[in-house]
Amino acid sequence: MPDRPVAVVGPTGTGKSDLALDIAERWGGEIVNIDAMQQYRGMDVGTAKVPVAQRRGIPHHQLDVLDVTEIATVARYQRAAGADVEDILARGRLPVIVGGSMMYVQSLLDDWSFPATDDAVRARLEDELADRGVAAMHARLQEVDPDAAASILPTDGRRIVRALEVVEITGEPFAASAPRIGTPRWSTVIVGLDRDTTELDDRLRSRTEAMFSGGLLAEVAGLVGHGLREGRTASRAIGYAQALAVLDGTMTPADAVEATFVGTRRYVRRQRSWFRRDPRVHWLDAGAPGLVDAVAAVLEPG
Repeated sequence: MPDRPVAVVGPTGTGKSDLALDIAERWGGEIVNIDAMQQYRGMDVGTAKVPVAQRRGIPHHQLDVLDVTEIATVARYQRAAGADVEDILARGRLPVIVGGSMMYVQSLLDDWSFPATDDAVRARLEDELADRGVAAMHARLQEVDPDAAASILPTDGRRIVRALEVVEITGEPFAASAPRIGTPRWSTVIVGLDRDTTELDDRLRSRTEAMFSGGLLAEVAGLVGHGLREGRTASRAIGYAQALAVLDGTMTPADAVEATFVGTRRYVRRQRSWFRRDPRVHWLDAGAPGLVDAVAAVLEPG
């Protein structure tokens, strides 16, 4: 059995979960989720979470660990998932880390040290976000830290506020707090999975349509009763924000499907750009046969 973890990363919809299960089954591994939204209890259909019955009896970690009212933070994930990996290794099993949440991957594998926060500064910036709107705050970030503004979506108010907070507290650009790429933590082998763009677009459209026809609206309606609308991260997840709009009558189901597909495709472009910059990733074509054997060649060379 390999003596170091393997991480399966890459764009949404490429088949990472299936490959991770195959890897864990072959070498006696356990799955450590690294998808931010799959941490939420009840957010199953819209996150393509592998159903319990399809997990092949393989233990999964960092799934269903947050209520939808809680804020998902990279720092919390890093602590909890790091402890999971350490425990799995200590028991002589193989940690298989799988998902595509970019900052979560880097925080875990590069042991990211997060800059301090200031509650007063954060509260003031959040009040300004509420008063002035996300576009104005992104414009301010563009003035003080153009690189951070270029890397953060203009609609991502939470990350814009965090970047402005770090710049104000430290006097340094937001990127100065980012980890430096080196030997990954635990000497983890990083495998990247990707597909032809046209093929992946077709998969994403089909998956989006299946989510909406397969219970996403009912799932979201149920989660509203558990405080989904009050959840600052859960309610903004791709698919969930659009489903809420359908329930509110501000978007038709067909428009919600299209908006979700477009948003997912945009997110895939960001994932590709992020992961392709990492020279440590061993890329595999998700459509090729014998993927587990290809992983074995990386894990057990020679």
